[in-house]
Amino acid sequence: MGKIEDSLSKRHLAPQNIQFKDLCSVCDHYFGEARQQGGSHRIYKTPWPGDPRVNIQNDKGKAKAYQVKQVLLAIEKMEVNYGTEK
Repeated sequence: MGKIEDSLSKRHLAPQNIQFKDLCSVCDHYFGEARQQGGSHRIYKTPWPGDPRVNIQNDKGKAKAYQVKQVLLAIEKMEVNYGTEK
């Protein structure tokens, strides 16, 4: 299993224990480079209309659990509607 796939499986099991840098790696892989990287937030563009972004926040080195779940849903939506990866 690759590093990204391994990271994704860990996120499904325990979204509250994910390092922010690991979530950034997954988002970079699926959504490309963040359009905003300053401060504690990173914002990624998504290919669908509407609210076309994924927003993640650094909380003392950890990712916020609800944002991890949002990223997983965005990845699932992207895979279903736009193919497996970007």
